[in-house]
Amino acid sequence: MAGEQAMAGKKHALVVIDMLNDFVEATGALTCANARSIVPKIQEVLAFGRRHGIQVVYIQEAHRLHDADFRVRPVHAVRGTWGSQFIPELQPEEAAGDYVIQKRRHSGFSYTDFDLFLREEQIDTVVLTGVWTNVCVRSTASDALYHGYNVICLSDGTTSQDDEMHRAGLRDIALFGQIMTAAEYQQRWLASHQSAS
Repeated sequence: MAGEQAMAGKKHALVVIDMLNDFVEATGALTCANARSIVPKIQEVLAFGRRHGIQVVYIQEAHRLHDADFRVRPVHAVRGTWGSQFIPELQPEEAAGDYVIQKRRHSGFSYTDFDLFLREEQIDTVVLTGVWTNVCVRSTASDALYHGYNVICLSDGTTSQDDEMHRAGLRDIALFGQIMTAAEYQQRWLASHQSAS
């Protein structure tokens, strides 16, 4: 069972990317049309992760007011505004040890302390959820590979503006990471850790 063997002995982080008002809510500045559909799957996998002591990391786009990113995209997710806040259904739980990374570029690794945090926690595998599959999720996935991490992307815990963009993002990530559903991830994690114990 290659999937289970690949997961055995690994320390994971469940990563929630940009599930923010500006990307999820209908009135958001850069709404991702399918974002609301993945909320239940992310909630499910976070509940699983917290039950089993898996680290949860939230990635939060938080731009400065005159960010260079706005040269090519509409103004969105400005630090301190409603648009940059996590949606009510997916709030970080500080008491549970969730960690929040603020970013100003697509990748969660770009000019942040994400890599430092993962190394300090001895985490070697990132499990990606959130939006947009072909932009911020893909950029974070490729940077994770560059930094030496194993990459798992949950196909039903990520989405993009339309199905074509979503599939394109998954196809790219599959070149260097594992693609699985939330159910497959939970089954494989349990199987690998039961066999390792």
